[in-house]
Amino acid sequence: MLLHIIARGKIGRSAEAELVERYVKRLSMPHRITELPDRGGKLPFAPAGTITVLLDEKGRQLTSMDFAKRLEGWRDQGARECRFLIGAADGFDDEARASADLLIAFGAMTWPHMMARAMLAEQLWRACSILSGHPYHREG
Repeated sequence: MLLHIIARGKIGRSAEAELVERYVKRLSMPHRITELPDRGGKLPFAPAGTITVLLDEKGRQLTSMDFAKRLEGWRDQGARECRFLIGAADGFDDEARASADLLIAFGAMTWPHMMARAMLAEQLWRACSILSGHPYHREG
């Protein structure tokens, strides 16, 4: 299953970009990052069997284990791609939220979208680590 981060805004050369790179290069699953302008731009084509997850302030707060189990379930059910959308400063509208398979939030606080990208990359690597039995994640 392809892990596809689709994010608004250009991360450029920054501390956040270094964090994203640090974690995505460790991913054991195929992955891609697509950057879109802050406004406009088209989402890449979504093949049949694509799961769409929005990072949204109204989303559910999952534990890392729950997140890993969701990825595992989608992978085992034959999902071809799991795309994670990170919006610009104004987030997503109700139509986008309604069309998503899952909304997740990294806590009740508001995070800059560049930090959210780094946090997502780490959680994707953590989930892959959990699924492979790697000792990185320590439960409890």
